This record gives sequence, structure tokens and C-alpha cells, in this order.
Amino acid sequence: MAASEKEIAAHRGAEWRINLPDGSSEIFTPEKGLVRRVVFGIKCLVFGLVWKILNFLKKAWDLAIDDPKKVIHCLKVGMALTVVSLFYYMRPLYEGVGRNAMWAVMTVVVVFESTVGAMIYKSLNRVTGTFLAGALALGIHWIASQAGEKFEPIIMGASILLLASATTFSRFIPSVKARFDYGALIFILTFSLVSVSGYRVEKLLPMAYHRLLTIIIGTSCCMLISMVVCPVWAGEKLNLLTAQNLGRLANSLQACVALYFDDDNDNVAIDIKDLQDYKSVLNSKATEDSMANFARWEPAHGRFNFQHPWRQYHKIGASIRHCACCIEALNTCISSENQAPEVLRKQLSNICFRVSSSCSSVTKELVMSLMTMKKSTKMDFSIEELRSSVKDLQKELKSLPQSLVSQPDTSKVQQSAENEKKQRISTARTVVSLVEIIPLASFASLLIEVSVRIEGIVHAVDELAKLADFKPAENEMIRQIQPTQK
Repeated sequence: MAASEKEIAAHRGAEWRINLPDGSSEIFTPEKGLVRRVVFGIKCLVFGLVWKILNFLKKAWDLAIDDPKKVIHCLKVGMALTVVSLFYYMRPLYEGVGRNAMWAVMTVVVVFESTVGAMIYKSLNRVTGTFLAGALALGIHWIASQAGEKFEPIIMGASILLLASATTFSRFIPSVKARFDYGALIFILTFSLVSVSGYRVEKLLPMAYHRLLTIIIGTSCCMLISMVVCPVWAGEKLNLLTAQNLGRLANSLQACVALYFDDDNDNVAIDIKDLQDYKSVLNSKATEDSMANFARWEPAHGRFNFQHPWRQYHKIGASIRHCACCIEALNTCISSENQAPEVLRKQLSNICFRVSSSCSSVTKELVMSLMTMKKSTKMDFSIEELRSSVKDLQKELKSLPQSLVSQPDTSKVQQSAENEKKQRISTARTVVSLVEIIPLASFASLLIEVSVRIEGIVHAVDELAKLADFKPAENEMIRQIQPTQK
């Protein structure tokens, strides 16, 4: 036993205490194996590196499986770069554009985006900014050259100061920033480069022409590949995101009501997971704004016409976020320490579940309307059901104080001291009961406010249906029925 312990200690390179037969103990220190420790460290380093590489490859594979569009986007970028690189590899194309062919490669790297709208936005902004800046720089260069060598650097420097400052200031204007921010940046960059190059380069016009030509070639290649090879439209993503946010609202509302009236804490983990959906709705404004901006640049595609009312999605998104704020307030009622008694909650549980179910039905109809781009035939019925359930909830709320507050008997003018004492006790109990009602009344009032804001979403979607000319879904049913009737 002692010999085996010595061998283990020698391999580990650590001290080991050995018990002798006479009862004493002795500390054994094996020889330090420096070479073994170095070899062991190298092995650990190699295995650790290999493990990290395999783990990274596994995560990359999982990402590709979960979202194949990202893989397709990467292949499209590689395809575009390969095409524009031919202007460098092939002698006839290279002689046509010269060394400026590299600008086509740079344009593809900078311009190519995941959605068609974002790519067109950057492409048109880059071409327009380059053309305007180049033309203006050439004009100012000609004027400065006519003024003589003494005033030429002064005029060029002053022009850069004024135009760069004015263009930078324009980027703070909301309307310019939303549509032409990238173009303004390219304008500053191109104007500065052409102005500075023109002071030392003699053949400025051919250089500016070749650069503009290569940028047009790069942007044209990007637009062609992006719209032909598995296109990803920003408009479709915006429409899908709006529908998903409506579905998240329904999930959060149902989970919130279920958690508030769930005394046995059944399915708490699932409800809490669904309840977090409203947070993603609140954080979706930036994504919606960018998608709506990019969708305006896209041509007509699928069910979206050229003049599709993309701005209406801003109103729908704002209405959805207003409703999500109410659901967040409902969530605070669940986590509040001041809760209503179980008896009172059971009195309103059924009607609150009914209101929640009605709100969910309305949101589902809205989701179907957005996904199919058609008017819902069940929306009017769902709205009436929602309004009816809200009225019943309001009646139940009014009946709660009446069942708890007892009216004093004023028929007798003179009361004994004992009756007055009983009356004070009864009044105190009534006040306590009213305090217990407040949390439940707050939750029910917020639930009513959610229903009102859902109707606001309905009005916003109806306005979108009018502007986009949604077709009624019942027309398809009529066309299917008519042949059978003949």
C-alpha cells in the first residue's frame, strides 16, 4: 500500500505523508520530474486548443442549422467579390478600368448587406454621393486653377472646410439622417479625396471617371446578386416582425393573467418564459425603424406594391409597444407584496380569463391579417366579444365595494353607546376590506386598459389595410363556392 502511494506521489510531483508500522509518520518528497511536467503542460495546451476549436466549430454548425439564410448571405458576398475580382484578373477588363478596379472590390465589401433594401440604400447613396462630390470637386478645382498658384490652395482648403462642415451638419437633420446619412458620409470622403488628389495629380478627370465607373460596377453587381440569388426583403422581415410582436403580446397577456390567479403555482416556469415576450416587443423599435427605412428603397415584390405604406408600420409598432407597457405594469402587480385575498381573486378570475382570451383572439386575427395581407372576416365578432367581456368585468368591479361596504342604519335618531361602538368597528373593517380590494382593482383596471389599447392596434391595422388595399378573405370563399353551386 505504501509503495503504491509512493508511485502516485512521484507521478504527481507532490509531497506525500507515509504511515510507518511503528505508528510514526514520515513526509516523502519524490524527485521533481521537470521534463514530465513540461510534456504534460504541452499536452494540456494542445488538447485545450483542440477542444476550443471543436467547440467553436460546433457552435458555428448550430448557427448555420438554426439560420441557413446567414450561410446563404456569406456565399452571396463571396460570389459578388469573385465577380468584381475578374476586373483585376482578366486583362481586357483590367485595361478598361485600370488600377481603379480595386474600388469595385471595396464597394462590394462596404455595400453588401443582408437585406435587399439595406443594400440598395447603401448602393444608391454611395453612387449619388460619389457623383455629386466628384463633380463638385472637379468644378472647384477648375475655378481654383484659374485663380493661380497663389490662391489655388486657399480656395481648395476653404471649399473643404465649408462643404465638409455643412454636410456634417446636415447629418443631424432627422429626415436627412434617416435616408441619406451614408450618402452624406461618402460625399465628405469623396470630395476630400478628389480635392486633395487634384492638387498634385494632373489627369484628375480620368481618375474620377474610372473611380465612379468601378463603383457603379460594384453596386450593380451587388444589386443583381442580392435580388436574384435567394433575396431577403426588408419589407417581408418588417411585416413578419410586426406579426410576431402581436403574437408575443398575446402570450405575455395570457401568462400574466394565469400567474396572477394561479394559487397552486402550476406551470410557473412555462408562464414566466412566455411572460418575457413583452420585453422583446419593447426593445424592437430600433429594428422596426431601420427595416421600415430600408423597405422604402425596395422595388415591388411579392404582395408588396411599389407604394406600400411602410410608414404605417411605425404607427402599428407604437401601438403595440403602448400595449406592452400595460402588460409590464400587469407584471408588477404579480410581483407586488400587497396582494388581494384569495376569495376576492376567485370572484374575478373567470371574467379576467375571459377578457384575456378575447384579447388573444383579436391579436390572432390581426396576425392572420398581416400574414395573409387580407381583411379578417372574424374581426368584428372578436371585437364585440372583447367589448362584452370588458363590460362584464366593469360590472364585477362595481359590485365588489357594494358587497363589502355595509350601509349604516339612520332610521333611529338616538343610538346607544354600544351601537356606536359596533358601527365604528364595522367602519374599520370596511376600510380594511377596501384596502384589500385595491390590488385586485388595479390589476383589473390595467387589464381593461390593455383591451382598449388592443383596439387601438386594430384601428392602426385597419388603416394599413385601407392604404395597402387588402383584399377581403371572404372573396376567396365565394369563388370556391360559386363553381359548386353551378
